[in-house]
Amino acid sequence: MTVVIDASFNPIPSLDQQPQVVAAAEAQAAAQAVFVSTEGELPSGVTVSREALAAVGFTAKPGQTYPVAGETLTVLVGVGEKLETQAQVRDAAAAFTRAASEIADLAVDVRGLAISASEAAQAVVEGSLLARYRWDELTTDPKTVTLEKLTVVTDDEKQATEGIERGLVLARIAGLARDLANTPPRHLSAEKFGEIAQKLAPEFGLEVEVYDRAQIMELGLGGLLGVNAGSTEEPRMIKVMYRPENAKGHLALVGKGIMYDSGGISLKPSNAMHAAMKFDMMGAAAVFSSMTSLRELGVEHQVTGWLMCTDNMPSGSATKLGDVLTIRGGTTVEVKNTDAEGRLVLADGLVLATEEEQRPDAIIDIATLTGAAQMALGERTAAMLANNDEVAAQLEAAALVSDENIWRMPLDHRYREQLKSNTADLSNIGGSSAGLILAGLFLNEFVDGIAWGHLDIAGTMMSDKNDLWRSTGSTGFGARLLAEFAAAFEAPRQ
Repeated sequence: MTVVIDASFNPIPSLDQQPQVVAAAEAQAAAQAVFVSTEGELPSGVTVSREALAAVGFTAKPGQTYPVAGETLTVLVGVGEKLETQAQVRDAAAAFTRAASEIADLAVDVRGLAISASEAAQAVVEGSLLARYRWDELTTDPKTVTLEKLTVVTDDEKQATEGIERGLVLARIAGLARDLANTPPRHLSAEKFGEIAQKLAPEFGLEVEVYDRAQIMELGLGGLLGVNAGSTEEPRMIKVMYRPENAKGHLALVGKGIMYDSGGISLKPSNAMHAAMKFDMMGAAAVFSSMTSLRELGVEHQVTGWLMCTDNMPSGSATKLGDVLTIRGGTTVEVKNTDAEGRLVLADGLVLATEEEQRPDAIIDIATLTGAAQMALGERTAAMLANNDEVAAQLEAAALVSDENIWRMPLDHRYREQLKSNTADLSNIGGSSAGLILAGLFLNEFVDGIAWGHLDIAGTMMSDKNDLWRSTGSTGFGARLLAEFAAAFEAPRQ
């Protein structure tokens, strides 16, 4: 059977859908937001009493909305007791945008908030754009109304404009990560990902080198080749470089790019999670997308990204349970479960990162790695493990700013014995429990003592419903977090 893919197909529509965003002293829009707290006087212009609002069920709890029709649609947005953080403003802006989903021209008033005009404007832009996001490139009759203009009403237009510019960058990279992850695997192979990276890189001040199967063999990337062994699609190792003049240091980012994960010979059950395995490349998507922001955010460190891309398929040539793979650098790994494949491709990437001429000050890897992370922390919080407290603290700070929540788990070396193998240096899995920790311990074997942090985003990779600024499908989790991390990065003490 021959499968034809439309040549006009665009896997990254969000780059073409950036609205006009302006700071202004007053609102002139088809719909405007009014933030309402649960206590105190109602904002000026609200002509309805609290009693009347309560009678229709509007109590101003966070995320609650109530539209008031008029020449301009006014949407009352509940913010709880106080509106005092960027995360709360981002959520409130997203709630408003969803309530006004049929309107293309919106305004949000950020005057009088507890945070700066810059912080508020950034949060409004992120919340609004990410809430309106929908990937509908393969839908014949798209229903989403594109956001064409967003006005941030402020009494400090200069500061607000700075926040708008930053918010546009961060919303763009999250949208790009979502686009890549939402694209079906037939339309976005490892080879196609490499082509997209090469096409976009010059626009954002990046250099890209794409390695095909023959070059991957020359590099000795046994983990990547072993996972790819059952596929008819070639693997790709994509190296992305950001090299500012007089760089202050060097940061390495490694992303898992399993374009589709069937589980290999250890085949996944045919359920909804199997269908969601196009999202198994979100680590690589987050790394690449975040790196497109580095120049605009003024990052002064050199940053190198390693995207380890392949699908994981069962066939007569697929890696079998009991096979031994040789990771770059010589470490041998017995494969006891072919569905624990992400750590195999990451191992190659981590070794490559340690071998750079200018060794990195820190390495961060990001991956949809374990079901154990989702079982432990659910769908709203990612797991983080680290061998360095300073790196861990910087990741936590970036997560707080981006509201992409993470929770540090212990890198407990007492479990290391479970990774022993009778036929190789390591096994790729351990026992039936502590799977999250064992995955981290496995990866830690390949960082050569460099300060390292690991983000397991398996639970946070997707949303099955529209939830504030998290739209149905890929969440793009990690792109904004990594960008915030890189922008504030300081080399840890080794």
